[in-house]
Amino acid sequence: MSKRAATDDQPNGALKAGQRPDTGTNGENGIDFEDEFEDEYESEDEIMEAGVDGRPDAEREAEQNGDAMEVDSKQQTFIPGRSILKPGETLAPDPSTYEMLHPLSTTWPCLSFDIVKDNLGDQRKSYPRTLYAVAGTQAETGRAKDNELYVLRLSGLSRMDRGNQTDSESDDESDDEEASTEPILESRSIPLPSTTNRIRAFQPATSQADPSQMPQTLTATWLENGQIVIHDVSPYLQSLTTPGTTIPTTASKPLSTLRMHKSEGYALDWQSASLHPHGRLITGDNDGQIFSTQRTEGGGWATDNRPFVGHTDAVEELQWSPNEKTVFASASSDGTVKVWDVRSKNRKPAVDVKVSNTDINVMSWSRQTFHLLATGADDGEWAVWDLRQWKPSSSGDSKVQKPSPVADFKFHKKPITSIEWHPTDDSVVGIGCADGTATLWDLAVELDDEEYGRETGLGLGEGQEKVPPQLLFIHSAEDCKEFHWHSQMPGTAVVTGGGGFGVFKTISV
Repeated sequence: MSKRAATDDQPNGALKAGQRPDTGTNGENGIDFEDEFEDEYESEDEIMEAGVDGRPDAEREAEQNGDAMEVDSKQQTFIPGRSILKPGETLAPDPSTYEMLHPLSTTWPCLSFDIVKDNLGDQRKSYPRTLYAVAGTQAETGRAKDNELYVLRLSGLSRMDRGNQTDSESDDESDDEEASTEPILESRSIPLPSTTNRIRAFQPATSQADPSQMPQTLTATWLENGQIVIHDVSPYLQSLTTPGTTIPTTASKPLSTLRMHKSEGYALDWQSASLHPHGRLITGDNDGQIFSTQRTEGGGWATDNRPFVGHTDAVEELQWSPNEKTVFASASSDGTVKVWDVRSKNRKPAVDVKVSNTDINVMSWSRQTFHLLATGADDGEWAVWDLRQWKPSSSGDSKVQKPSPVADFKFHKKPITSIEWHPTDDSVVGIGCADGTATLWDLAVELDDEEYGRETGLGLGEGQEKVPPQLLFIHSAEDCKEFHWHSQMPGTAVVTGGGGFGVFKTISV
C-alpha cells in the first residue's frame, strides 16, 4: 500500500535495482585499471570510452531512461501506526503487488459476511472468477426495518491488467484464459428486523444435491435486538446461478428464531458438517452466557436452556474444535480464552487461560494443525497458542493459567477485528484491524537479528520498532471489520468494512 499526493497523476513504477559506482571529483572512476590491450591501438584518438555492454555510458543510460516507466518520487510504503498522511495525500494500492483486486459496494454497509462454498469446483485458478457470499446490513440509526440479509454473487472477477507483461510471463498463463472483464455484483435480499452483528453460513452434510445445483445453505444471523434468526438461503443462491428460477414466497421466512439470550451478542459458530451433519450452533452474548442449539433429524431446532457460564464479561468469539465433536473454545472481553466440553454437567470450562489484559475480540482455530489457536486483542496484539501447553482446570481450582504464546505480534496499534487461518496453509494468517488494513502473515519465516534488520529495511534505526519479517502484505480496507479466505480459490481473500467489500489476491500468497 502506498501513499502519494492526491493530485499526482504520474503512474507507479519500479525503481531500478542498482546504481553505477561513484565517480571522482573530475568524473573519473575512483580506481584505475591497467589496459592489457593498450598496445593494440595505433593511437589514443582511436580509443572509445565504453560502458559495461560495449557502448558509451551516456548512450546506454539514455536508452534505459527512455524505456523506463516514470517513477512517482513521492511514493512510499505506508506503515499503519507509523506513517501519517499529510494534507493532500491519499492511499493508493500498488497494482504490481496484486494478482486480482476489485472493490465492491452495497446499499448499506455489510460489516459481517461469510463466503458460501459453491458447485464450481475446488482449487480454481483460472480467470475470470465467481464467488458467492451472504452478508447482513447495518442500516443507519432510525431505519432498522430497512436492514436485510444479502445473498451475493460476484462474477467477472478478472486478473489485473498488466500491459507491460513479458512474453515469458504470458506463456505461463492459461491459453484459454478470458480477457479482463468488469466485475458484476448481483444480490437477493431477505428482510431483517434489526441490524446484523454477525452472520455465518452452514451447509449440511446430509444434503445430496445435484452437482448442477448449489448446495443447501443455511445462515445464522445474530441481530442487534438479541435474536438469532436461521434461514435457508438455497433458493436465493439457485436463482443467482440459474436465471429465471422462481423463489417461493415463503423462502424469506426464518426456519427458526432463537430467543434464549437476554442481551445482544456477536459470538457465533456452526460446527463442522463432518462432526454434526444436520447443524449445531453455539452463540454467546454480552452477558457472558453461551448456549448450544442443534437441528434435529426432523428439521426442528432445539436449544439447551442451560447456559455455559464462566466469563465475567461479553463473549466476543466462539470456535468449535475442528476435530473433537464435543469441544469448543470461547474468547471474551475479560481477557480469557476458555475451552469447554458440551458433555459437562456443571456447564463450566475445562480449561481457563488468561491471554491478554485487554478484550479478546476474535479467535481462529487452525483447520490444519489442530493444536494451534490464534487470538486478536483490543490493544492490537495478536498471538498464536499451542493448546498442548494448556492444562485442564483441576476440580475446585479457580486459578487462571497464564501460558506463553508460541508467537505474538504487536505490529498493529489498534484493535484486531478479524483473524483467520489460511484454509490449506497452516503457516499463513489473515488479520483485519481497525487501523484500516488487512494484513497477511507467514509464520514460517524465521530470521535472526542480523537478517531481521537487513530484510525489513524500512528505516529501522537503533531504538526504533522493527516491522516483523513475517508480515507478507498490507491491504487497505477502510474501517476493516471482517476478513475471510475463499477455500476453493487458493490465496483469494475478501474483506469488508465501512468502505464496502474488497476481493483480492496478492502475489505473496
